[in-house]
Amino acid sequence: MDELAGIRDEIRNHASNAWARERGYEPIYSASPRSRIVVIGQAPGKQAQESQVPWNDPSGVKLRQWLGVTDAQFYDPDTIALLPMDFYYPGRGAHGDLPPRTDFAPLWHPRILALMPAVRLTVLIGSYAQKHYLGISAKKNLTETVRACRDYVPDRIPLVHPSPLNFRWQAKNPWFETDVIPALQALVADAIRSGLRT
Repeated sequence: MDELAGIRDEIRNHASNAWARERGYEPIYSASPRSRIVVIGQAPGKQAQESQVPWNDPSGVKLRQWLGVTDAQFYDPDTIALLPMDFYYPGRGAHGDLPPRTDFAPLWHPRILALMPAVRLTVLIGSYAQKHYLGISAKKNLTETVRACRDYVPDRIPLVHPSPLNFRWQAKNPWFETDVIPALQALVADAIRSGLRT
C-alpha cells in the first residue's frame, strides 16, 4: 500500500490541485492492490467531497443496487476500487456540476491501475469514462454504448449514470433493467468469487 499512499500524497500536493488544498478538499477515491473490480465514474459530487465518502448520495444507493453488492462490499477497496475521472468536486456550472478535468485521469489513473493487478472487471459509468476508456470502440452515443455492453464484456461494462435525474432515460430504455443489470450483476459476482478463490 505504500506506493498507493505515495501517489495519494502526490495528488494532494500537485500544483494543479492547489485550489482544492486551499478549500480543505481531499482526493476522493479508493484503491487496493487486491481490488477485483474498478468503478470509474465522473467526479465526486459536493456531498461526497464534504463527507469524504465516494458515492455518498442517492446515486450511490442506486449503483450498489445495480451492482448487487452490500455497502460493506462496495466500500471495501480489496473488493471494489472507486476511481472517478477527477478525484475532486469540480463545482457548479450553469446546468449542474462541472465536468471532470480532462487532463486528470490521464495523469493519475495509469499509475494507480498499474498497482492493481487483481482487477477482473472495470465498470465505466457515464460518457466521460466511456469515451476515455473505450475510445473508438465506443458507439455513437451513451445509449448505444450501454446497449452494446456485451461487446465489451467480460472485463469491461459501460453503464448510464445512476443519478435519480436519469429516470426519464431509464423509462425510455427498459432493456437496461432487463438485460444490462442482470449481466452486470453476474460479472460482479464472478469477479468477487474469483477473489475468494485466490
